[in-house]
Order: sequence, then structure tokens, then C-alpha cells
Amino acid sequence: MSVDLNQLEGKIAVVTGATGLLGRQHCDALASAGAIVYACDLVATSVEVLAQQLGPEHVGVTLDVTDRQAIQLLQLRILDEQGRLDILVNNAAMNDMVESPFSAIESSRFENYPVDLFRRVMDVNVTGVFSLCQVLGSMMAEAGSGSIINIASTYGVVAPDQSIYQTPTGEQTFFKSIAYPTSKGAVVMLTKFLATYWGKQGVRANCLSPGGVENGQDQHFIDNYSRRTPLGRMASATDYKGALLFLAGDASRYMTGQNLIVDGGWTAW
Repeated sequence: MSVDLNQLEGKIAVVTGATGLLGRQHCDALASAGAIVYACDLVATSVEVLAQQLGPEHVGVTLDVTDRQAIQLLQLRILDEQGRLDILVNNAAMNDMVESPFSAIESSRFENYPVDLFRRVMDVNVTGVFSLCQVLGSMMAEAGSGSIINIASTYGVVAPDQSIYQTPTGEQTFFKSIAYPTSKGAVVMLTKFLATYWGKQGVRANCLSPGGVENGQDQHFIDNYSRRTPLGRMASATDYKGALLFLAGDASRYMTGQNLIVDGGWTAW
């Protein structure tokens, strides 16, 4: 079976969180397949550089996903410049990661987790996705076609295994917090709602749930994660390109309301 390297030729795509570790890969995958990418993130300089790297037809957009007015302005811009939107990748998220914990071990405990931070994570990871789907997804529904890809997580399906954050001596240096898993579980259900709500209008909505990506973490964490994974390793940042293109293009044209888990087998145990 041959692979169409230009399977998304002429399609218009929006990617949020575009300058992040996976966001860059999402943008590159879509651009390489022929889509025109609106790469959206918080820092103007970063998204402009990214767009230039992708090619002259791509656009860098400064966007805060919690700013409803900014999302509405993006909608107007896309309508003016392109007349439609074909692909929406909701990738922007707040995530307390072991390689850059937001605070000390005691603050990451559920008993001590700040409610204001919990609200902030919900605002970005859930309400931001809701707003982008409502404003930009409506364009797709009116046009009668489109693919919404919400980036969820294995931690939206199963609870964190806190033991992988222990050192070889058994010291717990970090707890994966309550906020990120809760938000990603909400994204999975939001996606199912959209799939059933807009299905008859030709809009598909699916999740892509990645597993952990190796990104300079302490070796003991990488080892712990790898032992917990049937394929025996963490993901590389490029491991999700194929899945993203599958969900974006016609290969998944009869697929909606699903959560595509790409995790090296993590959730199979």
C-alpha cells in the first residue's frame, strides 16, 4: 500500500500549543502532508520563527487559549484568509512534569495542591478546548466537514502510577497532581460529546492520547517508565506523527468519538 505524502494538500489546520515539544511535531506532520498550518501559541516570536521554519505559506499566531475574544478574532482571520477550516488540533495544555515540577514535593501532594492552580489548569486544558471547539468547530459544522483532534493523555484514561516518580532508594521526589489527569479525562468526554453532536454535520472529533515522552528527565525516571511500558521505552517526540495524520485525513473518515491511545502499551496492563 502506497503512502500519499500530500494527503492533506490544501487543507487548513490550526494547532494550539504549537511551539511545545509535541506541538512542533504536530505542525511539521501537517505541513509535510500539504496542509497550511496556523501555528498558535503564547509567544509571538516563537510562533513566527516556527511558521518560517515550516514554510512561507504557514502562519504564526499569538494566542492565549483562555482568551475567548482572541479565539473569535482567529476565526475571523481564517475566514477572511482561507474561507474555511479543515483540521483543529487542540494541543495547548498545562502539565506539571517531573522534569520541571512547579514546586516542592509537599505542594504536589493531593492534600496540599492549590485550588487556584487546579482552576487554572481546568481553564487552559478544558475550558480552552471547549472555547476553541465551540468557536472554530462551528465553522466546520457550518461547512459540513472537518476533523477535530483533541490531545488527551494516558492519564485521562488511567490514574498516574506514582511509583515511577521514586528514586532507586524509594524516595518520592514528585507526585503527578490531580489537575492534569482530571482535565484530560474531561477532554475525552468533551470529544465524545462533540462527535455525537456534530456527526450528522460532517464533523469528526477524536482524541489522540500520547504516553510519556523522553525529554531530559532523570535517568531513574526514564528507567522506571520504561520498565512499566510493554515496548520497554518512553516515546520520542516524533512517535505521534503518524497517528495525528491518520486522525486528520481521510484514512479515519469513518472514525469519530474515539480515543486513539499511542502509549507503547502503557494502558494495556
